[in-house]
Amino acid sequence: MDISKLNSLVELYFKKTEEVDGKQQFLKWLKSDKPIYNWEDITQRIFKLTSKIKSLINDGDRCLILSENRPYWLITDISIMNAGGISVPIFTTYSANDYEHILNDCKPSLIFVSNQDQFNKIKKFINDDIKKIISYEKIDSESLLIEEILNEDSNEKYINNNLKRNMPACIIYTSGTSGNPKGVVLSHGGILSNCEGAVELLKILTDKKQPVFLTWLPLSHSYEHTVQFIQIIVAAKVFYAESLEKLITNMSIAKPTIMTAVPRFYQNLFTKIKINFDKQSGLKKKLINQTLNLGKKILKKEKLSLSEKVMNFICEKLVRKKIRNQFGGNLQAFVSGGGALDQNIGEFLNAVGLPTLQGYGLTEASPVVSCNLPDLVKVETVGPPFRTNKVKIADDGEILIKGENVMLGYWNLKEETTKVIKDGWLHTGDIGELDNHNYLKITDRKKDIIINLGGDNISPSKIENILCLNENIKQSFVYGDKKNYLVALIVCEKEIKFEKIKLIIENINKSLTLIEKIKKFILIHEEFTIDNGMLTPTLKIKRKEIIKNYKQQLENLY
Repeated sequence: MDISKLNSLVELYFKKTEEVDGKQQFLKWLKSDKPIYNWEDITQRIFKLTSKIKSLINDGDRCLILSENRPYWLITDISIMNAGGISVPIFTTYSANDYEHILNDCKPSLIFVSNQDQFNKIKKFINDDIKKIISYEKIDSESLLIEEILNEDSNEKYINNNLKRNMPACIIYTSGTSGNPKGVVLSHGGILSNCEGAVELLKILTDKKQPVFLTWLPLSHSYEHTVQFIQIIVAAKVFYAESLEKLITNMSIAKPTIMTAVPRFYQNLFTKIKINFDKQSGLKKKLINQTLNLGKKILKKEKLSLSEKVMNFICEKLVRKKIRNQFGGNLQAFVSGGGALDQNIGEFLNAVGLPTLQGYGLTEASPVVSCNLPDLVKVETVGPPFRTNKVKIADDGEILIKGENVMLGYWNLKEETTKVIKDGWLHTGDIGELDNHNYLKITDRKKDIIINLGGDNISPSKIENILCLNENIKQSFVYGDKKNYLVALIVCEKEIKFEKIKLIIENINKSLTLIEKIKKFILIHEEFTIDNGMLTPTLKIKRKEIIKNYKQQLENLY
């Protein structure tokens, strides 16, 4: 299939149905006891749901999806586009203010909601413009139940051939690290071009067997939203995870070959494995150390001596294979995106036999810009740019992107759009550099840089990542703009004493430059979460919110 010749994501899906066996396994929700859906099951449901949506909306109408991941999600997304609508996926973890803003902003004609819990979050913001609500489970409102639609006698097999690459496919709202979420309008061509770049990477990863994905990241996230179309292209078997807490258990059931997640997941994984490693002693401890040392040498393409090759073979059989088996045994790659992955975590996971490829992207770029290649992983970078987009570094170090993958604009925000897209180049707000292999390295966020009283530029995220590598520190926040030294908020368990954290920070300070050292800190026990407004739905910290909540305590440290 030549992706560059396709007109729309709808055409992509139906072209793929011509290539695959209709009985081939496709989608399974691990929370449901329903059997796995095959391609034929999904296609029939898309035709039926398309027919119903077409009777309810006009071309270009927005259709909201508020649901956790499940097969109905993909069915709904493709059916909306096929019916001529624009898909508006939203997070199940937004605040009430965010829901109110989004409904008023995009003015949907139709709402898809999974269950009563999700419906409760938006019902007070529903007005007369909304023609219908379609629910996946029964709710206490006048709604159409999706099962009833799918059981209707309808033989219409409509495929929308009027869609073009430059037309809007979806509006994905950014998670709003500052202010209200902004609606990013992504085109069919933008997502298709992103898929084209990703498939070139996947060709290296996938063998002749059917690729298996375990999906945990919400499909309302631009990263996972695009991944579902990549899954279609490679005719993958897709498992939707039950929850983050059950992810490891789900991995042993699904046995994924590929899995995508955000850095927070890998940080937790690193901490769990490291705690287990630290408990070992004697021969086991020596074997673990050898596994890490040799794994890092291989990662850096350093040659091994004959004795090291023998030792590495032993490490592969006794350590790495054991770790891989805990994650289903078939994992070919973890792909990390949606934020910076700490270099130490990347090296550690690759060294212990869990290949981890860090990529880079943003919703406004549909979303992936670059990704590490399996045959040359440079963990301090986010890999080379996809062939389907151009990357250049501006004079002030900002990363600029050009290509079909760049968004059409922000919904209802012309001024905001012209601020970030200039002469066709998307200004990302990230600072970075390209190395001699054309691998992109992210060094900071333009807006998040701390400028101290001496005029030095300091990266708070770099220091926060280093602090959080210690298992006693759950989360951290570094502060010090226009100050003569840095201070921090440290989130830890109640039983951990101030003196212990003081020693940890003193030790970490030894590896930091003079201007990066943490001089004072406050211990807090309330975590930054989505619920308290200090984390975005994609688990990035909301710096403004944290400062608003802790400003006085931080200022008292000066």
